[in-house]
Amino acid sequence: SLDILVSNAGIQIVAPLVEFEFAKWKTMMGIHLDGAFLTTRAALRQMYRQKGGSIIYMGSVHSKEASPLKAPYVTAKHGLIGLAKVVAREGAAHGVRANVICPGFVRTPLVEKQIPEQARELGITEAEVVRTMMLRETVDGEFTTVSDVAETATFIAAFPTNALTGQSIVVSHGWFMQ
Repeated sequence: SLDILVSNAGIQIVAPLVEFEFAKWKTMMGIHLDGAFLTTRAALRQMYRQKGGSIIYMGSVHSKEASPLKAPYVTAKHGLIGLAKVVAREGAAHGVRANVICPGFVRTPLVEKQIPEQARELGITEAEVVRTMMLRETVDGEFTTVSDVAETATFIAAFPTNALTGQSIVVSHGWFMQ
């Protein structure tokens, strides 16, 4: 059986939209959205047969708002919310739920790579990128942790009913508040 799918593939390429190469745009859409579609379709076939399951997409605060230099990432992360809503509607009759976790910045290799790239692009220091670009809007100046995200995923995956489906849950130290 297949009880849970966590769709968590992603890359980040930072550049001004006016300079962004179409091939890189397509690569990012392929990884973020095509990957989510293909894994979802495969999982749904099994989950429908067994009459239940939970699909969790790894979005981002960028699923909710935008930042400079991140047009394809923001676009793709917004797209995951749309996909989750469709899956929630179509999957409900089969006991399948779909939700999106939207973390703030987590100090992963993907984020570590962005710090010097943004510093170069913006002409500021790496410390300034962290302080003024990444953590400025958090309530405590802290990165979201892998544990923060894992605990949220566990909660969503274990939720027993369709009362929690089609939602996007932000885990960001208050960076984004609804």
